[in-house]
Amino acid sequence: MNVKHFIEEKMLIFEITEEMDHHVVEKIRKRTDYEIQRLIPKEVIFDFTKVKFMDSAGIGLVLGRYKQVASLGGEMKIVNPNERIKKILEMSGVMKVVQVINLDDEEGRKIVNE
Repeated sequence: MNVKHFIEEKMLIFEITEEMDHHVVEKIRKRTDYEIQRLIPKEVIFDFTKVKFMDSAGIGLVLGRYKQVASLGGEMKIVNPNERIKKILEMSGVMKVVQVINLDDEEGRKIVNE
């Protein structure tokens, strides 16, 4: 499993570097839960730049982390999903509760750097 995390002030960034399917989601969940509970960040960002595939287990992971972060008073964002993943996030309703940003555009950089 390859999940890298970075800490900048009260922002926790998870760089997901593999497919988010039922084979790896449990390992990612354990790692992200641990870091979120340990650091209690104000903002959690999931960087999907390298994610090429996500199934329903990945949607569950995202929604579960959203609830966890919200219960701690923080916000969660997803950055740089490819078009296929963005469509999955939209169809599943994730985009109604989690902000999805493309850092390639000026608006995306502005939102993340607020």
